[in-house]
Amino acid sequence: MTAAPLPPVAPEVTATLVEDLSPRLRKRLDAAVTKLGSRPTHRDGDTVTIAVDDDTELRLHAPGGVVATVDAITCGCLLAPACVHRAAAACAAPAADPAPEPEPAPDAAPDLAAQPAAPTVPDSTPSPDDPTLLIAPAPAMAPAGAPAPATTAPRPTPAPDEATPAQREAAAALWSAGAAVLESGVAGAGAVAQAALLRAAHTARLRQLPRGASAALSVVTLLRAARAGDPSYRTADLVTALAELLGTAHRVGTAAGAELAAVRGRARRPYRPDGSLRLYGLFTEPVVTDSGHGGARTWVATADGRLCTVGDVAPGGVGRALGVADRTVRLGDTALTHRELGRAGLAVSGATVSPDGRLGAGKSVKAVTARGAAWTEPPLAALWETPPAEQAARALRSVSRYAEPDGGGSDLLFLDVELLGAVRESAGTCLIARCDGGVPVRLAVADDDPALAHRDNLMLLATAPGTRLRIIGRLVPAPHPRLTLLASSHPTGESTVDLGFDRLSRADLPDPGAPVHSAPARPGGPGAESPLHLLERRVEQTVPAGRATLGMLGDVTAEARRLRCAGLPTAAGLLTALRASAARRERDLFGRLLPADTDGFAAHWLAAARYTAAVAESMCAAAWEPGPGALTHGPTEATAPRPAGSPR
Repeated sequence: MTAAPLPPVAPEVTATLVEDLSPRLRKRLDAAVTKLGSRPTHRDGDTVTIAVDDDTELRLHAPGGVVATVDAITCGCLLAPACVHRAAAACAAPAADPAPEPEPAPDAAPDLAAQPAAPTVPDSTPSPDDPTLLIAPAPAMAPAGAPAPATTAPRPTPAPDEATPAQREAAAALWSAGAAVLESGVAGAGAVAQAALLRAAHTARLRQLPRGASAALSVVTLLRAARAGDPSYRTADLVTALAELLGTAHRVGTAAGAELAAVRGRARRPYRPDGSLRLYGLFTEPVVTDSGHGGARTWVATADGRLCTVGDVAPGGVGRALGVADRTVRLGDTALTHRELGRAGLAVSGATVSPDGRLGAGKSVKAVTARGAAWTEPPLAALWETPPAEQAARALRSVSRYAEPDGGGSDLLFLDVELLGAVRESAGTCLIARCDGGVPVRLAVADDDPALAHRDNLMLLATAPGTRLRIIGRLVPAPHPRLTLLASSHPTGESTVDLGFDRLSRADLPDPGAPVHSAPARPGGPGAESPLHLLERRVEQTVPAGRATLGMLGDVTAEARRLRCAGLPTAAGLLTALRASAARRERDLFGRLLPADTDGFAAHWLAAARYTAAVAESMCAAAWEPGPGALTHGPTEATAPRPAGSPR
């Protein structure tokens, strides 16, 4: 038999199979999942077969590529259908997303709008002796302000801009499932806990809460990656996903009007008509994802400066990315390839555009080749006229860990820089440049894959200090100005370079041979001296091993004192409150330990997670401000916003 990947399984299928297991079999489920993952599989049409042992086979029938019903998973063992194998197979398979996010195809534009909410920072400073000042005591099974489960008592019909009782109940289930993960940590969040998340996700989607459903699925995917030892897994990603899940669930019960619409999310992102557009090509970048997809994305600008993209991404990895760059763009009748479009122009009629700027390719869209524009000519030249600090603030709103759905904007920056040389970092070598206002910027490699030109081009540019370039980069949120370098003007000034595809040579450089710096240049920035990491690491430490581990870490008085001395009193109060909540266990009249306050701890953790993200982003924005003051003083808590989605 040849190994074949398991097809995605609908969340409700996995949840149902796990819920139908007896308590005894549930205890064996995680071991069964691990064992099943090592067994040989093969595909025959829409059916994938797993050899459970020499005499037993397990089949997953996936018409259309997804296992959509419980009966589509069958087992040949004597205990079937009440065996553990069917549930184990569903848990071992990836969770199906009912609304995938493909690149636009003709007359079709499905897309998830479940993005995180905008970060803000609490403006009140609790006393370390009273952590409940920041977060009110939580009633049973729900934190203060969190969605309350529906009751049997009749409720008045909600106003159109309020959540329905069914939505509040679904949000409460999302909260409870997320809080349970924080209680147990990754180590204890096995197949049963994941099934609870999948059930909550399915219920939320049925009740028109696609944003919360998407967040729950993201948590499940990351939990499975963490437990499987996936090298691409990062604890910070799971922190963000859990905070998004809990924050969204909380806000369903408190939001109204436009905020509620954003919290609910949108299952499919519509492409709106945009009439006739005159487009000017900027550059083309390779797209290679961890999931094995590859392709190209070409960036264009409209006559009024809006950024749009034309993409072609599908399974295939880096090999496909290199091939797609020279394929014809799927937009109207144009014969331009992606790389040609990056330097040419288009006249489009019947255009459709998604909120994130992707151009639709429906049958009604007509496009013909037109003259492009140089980066120094209008309308493209205007992109470089905005001060770097303003561009960074705009890009930060786009890449924020909790950005509002359909918020628009781009994470690209357009800068005129002077190259200073290279600097070695723990993650590799990056290029140092100086932009307007004297702000030093670190330019990092967008993709380290040796098949792409990013790394070689950056290392070559590092040997030509003093060279002035016009560049396009993608913002990397950090305590210092940092971009991944995507495109630049040619060092000779005669054309532009797609740094992922085009390869520069030494003959292109004005002054080759400059040495690489051995000591890192310190570009400055308030985050370099900020002790915010003292709170960040406690937030992250909770995720792998759960609440109890954080409660055993000991006194945090010294850490809280450092935070206060650094001008972060709210961070100090959050750290004290989080540690106290983790360690708190009440006893009954007979001295027996009562169940831990899972929801109360989740509320404290959520406030700390959202706060650290907001302050880190505020520091990133401050680092881009020109002048010595911006490089030596961090943002104050009084000017930072309140975290949307964190309990007040």
